[in-house]
Amino acid sequence: MCLKRKIKKKMHSMLYSVATPIGNREDITLRALRILREVDFILCEDTRVTHKLLGMYDIKKECVSCHHHSSSQKIEMIIERLKNGEHAALVTDAGTPGISDPGNIFVHHAIMAGIEVVSVPGPSALSAALSVAGIGTDRFVFWGFIPHKKGRKTFLANIAESSYPAVFYESCHRIKKTLNELKPLIGDRHVIVCRELTKMFETVYRGTIEEIVPNIVEKGEFVVILALFSYSGDGATPRLHCTIL
Repeated sequence: MCLKRKIKKKMHSMLYSVATPIGNREDITLRALRILREVDFILCEDTRVTHKLLGMYDIKKECVSCHHHSSSQKIEMIIERLKNGEHAALVTDAGTPGISDPGNIFVHHAIMAGIEVVSVPGPSALSAALSVAGIGTDRFVFWGFIPHKKGRKTFLANIAESSYPAVFYESCHRIKKTLNELKPLIGDRHVIVCRELTKMFETVYRGTIEEIVPNIVEKGEFVVILALFSYSGDGATPRLHCTIL
């Protein structure tokens, strides 16, 4: 039975939270592609980015922008479409909606309106980084993005004092600044910095902040993991994977 028939048989609307690739387009799941083909419309962070992904798989679908700048009137209009029986997919530009992403705001509105929300799991920079960290990650704290100004000092202090490994996202413009600000707070603790995960120039830096900062290439997107232990070794040399299959 095709997905369209499965959807049509449901008596109520569905909102599918669909994970999309964080870099390598081949990481999208078969289920995600089926959902994107069969829903009535797709809610996007940036319609241009989503159209590019859809074009790779010859999917032609209405894309509606939905992000943290969307007006309450627009959100109400989308909710009304769902209430009237349409089915939608929610995607972010890269990764899983709602994980350090404004998609959770719309999901909340949908839940409050009585819309059923279904997860279509897949790529996430968070889980990708943890999978190559090589440290115990049965417990960890995810901090999202570091504040630029307001509360930054306190935020960094809380990260450093965490009782569990700390994970956060950072941009290429602030990665070295953030690590240097953390250095006096965490000393020689082991740090894993993942750059451009799943992309051609994926790099994983391991070692102390003092060891790895000089080697960091300030391009792309970063995930940082602070371990709770100190480690001495040859981790100052970044591991560069030039071909992602």
